[in-house]
Amino acid sequence: MFILGINAYHGDSSACLIKDGEMVSASEEERFRRIKHWAGFPSEAIKSCLEQAGIDIGQVEHIAINSDPKANLIKKIGFTLSKRPEFSLIMDRLKNAKERASVKEELEKAFPAYQCKVTVHQVEHHQCHLASSFLVSPFEKAVVVSVDGFGDFASAAWGVGEGNVIKTDDRVYFPHSLGIFYQALTQYIGFPNYGDEYKVMGLAPYGEPVFLEKLREIVLLQKDGSFKLDLKYFRHHSEKIEYEWDNNSPSVGTLYTSALNDLLGCERKGSDSLDQVHMDLARSIQAMYEEAFFHLLNTLHNKYKIDNLALAGGCAMNSVANGKVYDNTPFKKCYIQSAAGDAGGAIGAAYEVWANLAKSKRTFVMDHSYWGPEYSGEYIENMLSSEQQQLTAEGCVVQRMDDEEELCKKTAQAISEGRVIGWFQGKMEWGPRALGNRSILGDPRRSDMKDILNLKIKRRESFRPFAPSILREVVPDWFETDDDVPFMMKVFKIKHDKQSEIPAVTHADGSGRLQTVNLSTNPRYHKLITAFGGITGVPIVLNTSFNENEPVVCTPDEALNCFLRTKMDVLVINDYYIERT
Repeated sequence: MFILGINAYHGDSSACLIKDGEMVSASEEERFRRIKHWAGFPSEAIKSCLEQAGIDIGQVEHIAINSDPKANLIKKIGFTLSKRPEFSLIMDRLKNAKERASVKEELEKAFPAYQCKVTVHQVEHHQCHLASSFLVSPFEKAVVVSVDGFGDFASAAWGVGEGNVIKTDDRVYFPHSLGIFYQALTQYIGFPNYGDEYKVMGLAPYGEPVFLEKLREIVLLQKDGSFKLDLKYFRHHSEKIEYEWDNNSPSVGTLYTSALNDLLGCERKGSDSLDQVHMDLARSIQAMYEEAFFHLLNTLHNKYKIDNLALAGGCAMNSVANGKVYDNTPFKKCYIQSAAGDAGGAIGAAYEVWANLAKSKRTFVMDHSYWGPEYSGEYIENMLSSEQQQLTAEGCVVQRMDDEEELCKKTAQAISEGRVIGWFQGKMEWGPRALGNRSILGDPRRSDMKDILNLKIKRRESFRPFAPSILREVVPDWFETDDDVPFMMKVFKIKHDKQSEIPAVTHADGSGRLQTVNLSTNPRYHKLITAFGGITGVPIVLNTSFNENEPVVCTPDEALNCFLRTKMDVLVINDYYIERT
């Protein structure tokens, strides 16, 4: 039984395909459209998933979409009657609901020869988030928590997952939202683009939480573990916010009111200098989020007495807070899959439908992120042959290396010499992180490596950290917390005596957003890091996404183009080693 899951008409549109409870493929639409966070119907991602499975759309029996316009309907009606928001707000939501109901029409546009007779299931947004984590986790039983901006009129949900069943016990409803709090304050600090919250996390270690008391006037913790917002600081509940979601990169209008500037007095526009006051505010925003987050988690652990935790939702991308779960709550194990945000809703919708239909227990565990398209040696050979004239003009030497050990050793040696490596292999990663298949690699020992990368390729803010990919078996030697982090979803403290050895991946507060690399799930990347460790004594490489102000590369052609237009020193595409001389 094939089930196609989709996240549509929202940022990070995506698709996944499962067969009899096993993951087959998953991709985000942005990788094919080449527009970050692309919002709309994920037709190209769907085509890719079907192609990888070797089937056509007619063989799909069920389609699951991560939204149900009928969900929480009583709450919607009650809010509308009590608050009387602008009529245009209501019409916008009705328009969105109508769009989300047209899945069959969209499929018939994407596949003109096919008359769609598939069963379409609409699954409530947060139920999808919960399923996207728990139903692919290693846990038989766990507390499940979803926290994000909004979806189907709710911003958070929690309960218990056991076996194939998730029982959702409670939610936080519109207009209260930790995601909106973080997004609004991200805008206030001068980062207006959709998805810019990670910049606040990167900036926070440079400041002190001097605004925390004032932010406690905005986020109000409740006795049941939930939270409310003081709504005088926000516009989303009472005014029309400019949202653009239609076949493009999402954009969101200003979410905060002038009352926020009255309270904090340090609003920053994008062209303004980034000063210490903004660093202090970033630290305070992160601290306030963590205070509310851990208040919820501790309340839930006290209620359920279960030590396993499955997290999802856009806020589960807050790797800094995730890395503090063990220190700030009694939970012993925490699982977060690689696309915890809205893209992951495609997986959640598919697995929720499968769990309701299946007669067998789940056995699949998502322990790696490599679910996207891959490209054959023949494809890459033909591409390089067609680009030989340009490669020669750029002074590039192309070498095919069929011995994997030698390829890894040669690449490791280049990294140890301070070269910047484009590393492309196998299936594309699922989720926003580059995890060793579409990565740019560097030497973590070089204190100037961040500057080199920003100068040659990334051209991004200097305060943003780069991540360490580390062999799973040596994590206890380098980090204060020993845990599986295959998806780079947790930030841990680097041991104090090791920080000076890897300055390029040590953030201002002595932490690192690590990725643990296992031989069983990514043998070539593991061999590369092992080879680098053999040369340098450091079994870690600096890893950042293979892109230049664009979505992470998907195809070998995009990898080569990025290599040629930047100042990368080496490009490794599967078995081909391409070097600038």
